[in-house]
Amino acid sequence: MTVSAWVLFWLATGGALASLAALVAGRHLGWGNLVWFAVSLPVVELPLFHVGLAVLAVVALASIGALSAVPGQVALVLVAASAAMLLVVQWRALSSERILGEALAAALGPDFPTAIPPQRRPLLADGEPGLRRLVRPFALRSRGVLRERDIPYGSHPQQTLDVYRAAGPAQCGAPVLIQLHGGGWITGSKNDQALPLIYHLAARGWVVVAADYRLSPAARFPDALVDCKRVVAWVRQHAHQHGADPQFIAITGGSAGAHLASLVALTPGQPALQPGFEGADTRVSACVPLYGVYDFLDRHDVRRDGGAMTDLLARTVMPAAPADTAALWELASPIAQCGPDAPPFMVLHGTHDSMAKVEEARLFVGRLRGLSQAPVAYGELPGGQHAWDLFHSVRCAATVRAVTRFLEWSRAAAQR
Repeated sequence: MTVSAWVLFWLATGGALASLAALVAGRHLGWGNLVWFAVSLPVVELPLFHVGLAVLAVVALASIGALSAVPGQVALVLVAASAAMLLVVQWRALSSERILGEALAAALGPDFPTAIPPQRRPLLADGEPGLRRLVRPFALRSRGVLRERDIPYGSHPQQTLDVYRAAGPAQCGAPVLIQLHGGGWITGSKNDQALPLIYHLAARGWVVVAADYRLSPAARFPDALVDCKRVVAWVRQHAHQHGADPQFIAITGGSAGAHLASLVALTPGQPALQPGFEGADTRVSACVPLYGVYDFLDRHDVRRDGGAMTDLLARTVMPAAPADTAALWELASPIAQCGPDAPPFMVLHGTHDSMAKVEEARLFVGRLRGLSQAPVAYGELPGGQHAWDLFHSVRCAATVRAVTRFLEWSRAAAQR
């Protein structure tokens, strides 16, 4: 009895700490931010799963006497407290649909869906029932979508991409979305990020290109950005082979991918960033960065880390420290590249992001809105942690629907 009571106690203690991490933002903890992110993300996005697991643990261990000892009784209180915290976490996630809808209406106009051609509007609705996705959060791949893997777009082993499209003969004139993975510029893969969005769009007639790029520290900025621009050039050259429209290419990414996607969108046609393909058209028609980093120089000191992030970037991603390569650090900061010719943007960030500060996203959006002639939608999701779109959840589903609406509106606007 005592052993089972202590087992329940420690399980409940761990669950309570994870629930607290999901409920409360951990944002200025140094390397503790990474731990906070890793512990809280699955709980933030799947709170009801954790409530269910806690109940199962209580029932199983109570059946062998865990509640007859004091540690087990304390554990029961901790489980109840965890459940209360997780219900608040779930309630926050439920607001995502409304918040993203309001963000789109504010940027595009309250009647923006009417600008989407009638034949495209049915694609805005969900196909597979949402409940089925939520009870199978890690079932990410969908039937009816073809994936062509590891197509080279350059000579380096990391310069490969995958093409997703609806099964069957390739159609003509499908819109294109390029997806860039995150991973702090030093890790990550095209194989396992943004899959809910990728499959959702591919099943609805989009061609989605998920690309790898050269990683640091072997590669240094702007190598990864050059690769991402090369992907745009490859898509424009080979679009017809996959039934795609080379005149409409949008780009998205999360974390480091958001940083690179933003730079691609804000620096089209710069010869220095297109060595060997200087004449290629690398413009994109829309950009959707999620939980990104937008100011390598941290000029507003939003990180409050004593320069630790800047030092890390200097050792791994950038060729040298800011003092030695100031212009390159400025080029690597999307906030410094904003201008009147930027394409439509939809910027998404979570208030509880431990890895990329929400204040940086706000500053980026403010500057972009002040300079760009195109709409800038900004959705700030209460309680949202970094990388919330890795698997199916309430927040992820709302994001996928909102991004689909924004992209369909952007395509309609480009055609007009």
